[in-house]
Amino acid sequence: MKPLAAKSLDELCVNTLRTLSIDAIQQANSGHPGLPLGAAPMAYVLWTRYLKHNPANPQWYDRDRFVLSAGHGSMLLYSLLHLTGYAMPIEQIKQFRQWGSLTPGHPESELTPGVEVTTGPLGQGFANGVGMAIAEAYLAARYNQPDFNIIDHFTYAIVSDGDLMEGVASEAASLAGHLKLGKLIYLYDNNHITLSASTYLAFTENCQQRFDAYGWHTQIIEDGNNLEAIDRAIEAARQEVERPSLILIKTCIGYGSPHKQNTFEVHGSPLGVEEVKLTKQYLGWPEEPLFYIPQEAKKHFHKAVTHGHKIETEWQTKLAAYEKKFPDAAHEFHQLMNKELAKNWNANIPLFPADPKGMATRDASGKVMQAINPNLPGFIGGSADLNPSTKTELINFGNFQSSETAKGDLQGSVDGGWNYTGRNLYYGVREHAMGAISNGLAAVNGMIPFAATFLIFSDYMRPAIRLAALMKSQVIYVFTHDSLALGEDGPTHQPVEQLASLRAIPQLIVIRPADANETAVAWQVAIETRHNPVALILTRQAVPTLDRKEFSSAEGLRRGAYILADAPKGKPSIILIATGSEVALIVSAQQKLQQQNIGVRIVSMPSWALFEAQSQQYRNSVLPPSISLRLVVEAGVSQGWERYIGDNGDMISIETFGASASGTTVMQHYGFSVENICKQTLALLKKS
Repeated sequence: MKPLAAKSLDELCVNTLRTLSIDAIQQANSGHPGLPLGAAPMAYVLWTRYLKHNPANPQWYDRDRFVLSAGHGSMLLYSLLHLTGYAMPIEQIKQFRQWGSLTPGHPESELTPGVEVTTGPLGQGFANGVGMAIAEAYLAARYNQPDFNIIDHFTYAIVSDGDLMEGVASEAASLAGHLKLGKLIYLYDNNHITLSASTYLAFTENCQQRFDAYGWHTQIIEDGNNLEAIDRAIEAARQEVERPSLILIKTCIGYGSPHKQNTFEVHGSPLGVEEVKLTKQYLGWPEEPLFYIPQEAKKHFHKAVTHGHKIETEWQTKLAAYEKKFPDAAHEFHQLMNKELAKNWNANIPLFPADPKGMATRDASGKVMQAINPNLPGFIGGSADLNPSTKTELINFGNFQSSETAKGDLQGSVDGGWNYTGRNLYYGVREHAMGAISNGLAAVNGMIPFAATFLIFSDYMRPAIRLAALMKSQVIYVFTHDSLALGEDGPTHQPVEQLASLRAIPQLIVIRPADANETAVAWQVAIETRHNPVALILTRQAVPTLDRKEFSSAEGLRRGAYILADAPKGKPSIILIATGSEVALIVSAQQKLQQQNIGVRIVSMPSWALFEAQSQQYRNSVLPPSISLRLVVEAGVSQGWERYIGDNGDMISIETFGASASGTTVMQHYGFSVENICKQTLALLKKS
């Protein structure tokens, strides 16, 4: 092999990133070479000069966070992980996009060491980073003491043209500017090319002015290969403490590819064998061997291992001194780091007395939240401008804000102080950003974010909910106003298909409790479920609080479905199954039907996911295969219920949109009444 042409060590390292990436993409014959070729310089400067991390311990708590929001450029991240000493051997680089590898097409946090969040759907990583920066600010405000900054890190990201086009990024950027998240720094790979065309066909706004208006600190780098200019810009961003930073770096997508650079062809398709050779020639790189890493570059990148060990050791020493001086705070902090719950976290959860009038499950949820919040230091969240309706304000725990606004002054005089210890996040009317920011919060050990809105608006959050499920993130969704019973707001606000839609998401636990006590248990399940998101589906209207001396314990919710009350001698002719507010209807229906000597088992089934996790023996004990007459009652579409209804059963559901009228009127009109349940039950029995 001929020696490489003389060049600086920095240039050698940048080109190592470039060529390692394009070799992996070409070998896979699949991937996105444009971003790694164009953005390698900014990634190199960030990772070798600024990023605080320890490759030997990717979960070190006070590491800087790095998000590749433009997840299609994943090979750039995998190259960085390999070269800087993470558990990413070259064999995994060679298995890019192959079955069972640690190098999937887009980064997956549950799979690959060093990947903070799962990205790919554009804009999501941008908003995730805002959540991480909120977590850093909150933890620093709660735990740091003079001379003991045990939380002191930055959140960085590489974002793309596509990221900045997405609405979720706009929502998140607006909130980040308002909150003055000064330790949030984004490098914008501004190459003016998307997958299908030049951005000049669809995206010509002045992004610098746009982010200036959001309250960000902005800088422009004219040449994406100018390492020193990038270095100066990152340093300036780090010095800006009152504004998040966007560094707009003008790059050449597919840099070095003679025939494809600056074209959309290089965005999402391999260069081709010949173009890879030509690109390497342009970069002064040997064509063979593939995956070539010069020793000088390897040695330079690998300094991250030694440096990472050093800075984490220094931090551990500081933490040990902190433990001696502030033992109570240190104990709580360690619980957060280890994702442990305090022993007494659920000690104050109320037990709701039987009450025929009852209360809305949203009200019960609010009472439970107040009870658990004092014992959960990582519990933080808010709603999309709906705290009074979702009952999710954490009373007496302050608002997470960059400054205090004078009370009673609608114009809002500002005193310039910070209140990052607050636990209530005011998201404004930004449901999508709320979901994605919650994912970023959940990526920080110990944080338990909740996000609240009306069930109908879960549609605005669906991409973020899906990613939370994919990442197995502990995010708790509080979705209220869960059915036709909300009434006069009409079909635009009455959810009918949302339950089925949420239940279709793998690894999302959907729970629709029947009364106040089921709601209390549902919250316990949500807090104890550390590796899955949970959606709580709650009523606006009051529902009876069942007398648990007469009916089975609400603890049955933990198993997803349970026998609320059985027929005499446990020999039912038919099983009535319901969720949420409709459980009270089947309770009343059972009482009427048993007056006619009809044996009825009633089953509360708040969660399919929890029920499916039970043994077949338990599931058969609740829904015996021998009892084929079943009637399901739920104020939503029937999709999915066929698995429990069976061939001889039926369902009272709604397969159309609702209408504007009182909740009682609408529910009655669509058949959600005791009378109709009895009628349908008798019809099934007659048919059999």
